Amino acid sequence: MNRLQRTLVGSSTTLALTIGTLILAAPHAAAEPVDFGKGGGTETSGGGDGTGIYAAARITYSGSVAKGGGSGNVTSADVNWTPPPCWYAPYLGAKDFKKKMSEDIESQMNTPGIGGTAGAALSELQRHYEDEYGWTDTPGYKDYNVAKDGEGMFWAAVENPNEPDVLKRSSCNDLPFWVDNGEAPPPQYEQAIDPEILAALAYQHMQLPDTEVSLAPQGTTKVNLPTWAWLDKAVFDQVQATASLNVPGFNIQATTTAKPVALKLEPGTPDAETYPSSGECALNPDDSIGEPYAKGKADRTPPCGLRYLRSSGNGTFTLKATITWDITWTGTGGAGGDLPDGTFGNDQAVTVQEIQAVNR
Repeated sequence: MNRLQRTLVGSSTTLALTIGTLILAAPHAAAEPVDFGKGGGTETSGGGDGTGIYAAARITYSGSVAKGGGSGNVTSADVNWTPPPCWYAPYLGAKDFKKKMSEDIESQMNTPGIGGTAGAALSELQRHYEDEYGWTDTPGYKDYNVAKDGEGMFWAAVENPNEPDVLKRSSCNDLPFWVDNGEAPPPQYEQAIDPEILAALAYQHMQLPDTEVSLAPQGTTKVNLPTWAWLDKAVFDQVQATASLNVPGFNIQATTTAKPVALKLEPGTPDAETYPSSGECALNPDDSIGEPYAKGKADRTPPCGLRYLRSSGNGTFTLKATITWDITWTGTGGAGGDLPDGTFGNDQAVTVQEIQAVNR
């Protein structure tokens, strides 16, 4: 943390709230759809001065993603991995940023009770964006970089609205900084938006298909009779989700791909056996899982399935079928790699009847 940040954050609780109003307004503006009069609510372009300079950067999602911008249904198999709680992204052009900050600083300075260290810190914040020399260890910007308007953008923190932990969500607390068009953000901003972060966000928003396995016999099975389970490759295939961010001079995207690799069966009662004994059915060479039941297989042990050892009585057993997905990503510039495996499962009601003799 540099000297300016220490002064801004450490002066008082009142000052912390004041700075939050000034610079943390950026995340919400950048995370939501923005309409500046040049189209519908999903437009990302505009600019307060009519030059077409983007006024906010919005990540857009496509493919198999949850509706309404919510989190998808995939769960990371790695309990230590989470999507990014916040990041830095393009926010405003120089003229728009000057207008926004000047209005906010003036409003705060005129608030009753603002004075002393809080007022002094606000003056230093103003100086940071008006004086190119800034502080000794914090170079500033001459007149908010207005002379470079259209040649770059100020970047600001963006909170992930799907992160439940407010402390994590607000952990990107650096002041807005300038980035020239076509240039990468300074290396000290490790959380600056990039294809890998977009891939993680696509992962978070990915919507996997329902996991309903085919069973034979269907609906009602019998005590001690093997039940076959399978997933047809024609019905159950890989899933993709894409996250994109497009502003002048900075256009990146990443596509996250999930491919089913295993099925785990949990019978819903300890009085049952699974095939194989681990309950985990691996992917076949043809990308299917398990094997469909067919006439003449009644005496065989299914490669994927289960056998109930007692009746479900007047109720049912809850069979949980969980798919494990291998998840990878590719992005702008040839970037790519692996993400933690994902899981998603469904419950199925299974009726088990006590019948000693079965006609085959």
